[in-house]
Amino acid sequence: MTVKSIPLELTVRGSGQIENLTKQVKEALTSSRLKAGIVTVFVRHTTASIMIIEDEPGLRSDTNVFWERLIPKDPALNHNTLNAGEDNGHSHLRGQLQGQSVTVPFNDGALSLGRWQEIVMIDFDTRPRARQLIIQFIGE
Repeated sequence: MTVKSIPLELTVRGSGQIENLTKQVKEALTSSRLKAGIVTVFVRHTTASIMIIEDEPGLRSDTNVFWERLIPKDPALNHNTLNAGEDNGHSHLRGQLQGQSVTVPFNDGALSLGRWQEIVMIDFDTRPRARQLIIQFIGE
């Protein structure tokens, strides 16, 4: 068994930006030379999440509408009122619910994603930030 970790940094604008990571994960898998195992994609922030979606414009829009309905921006959230200058309590709650990682199996050197599945990061924060991610492979 081999473990390989690859750091990735993205600069994002926040406000529900969805960034497709599938190409970077596939390239990292190829460079790892591993043939079978699992890959975990993890974002090191509490106001961003990793998920698998069918990445097309309609679903990108629907995803942001869904999050706005489920956990709307609210200046009265305790995170915002107890921490001077904070306005991203909703961003933290969305990140808690969606989660910071996904794990995908791979075999014969290829991700085992379904036909329409793509690995994406969604940034829930209220301003631009640099995001650090880790792509970690466990396999042989």
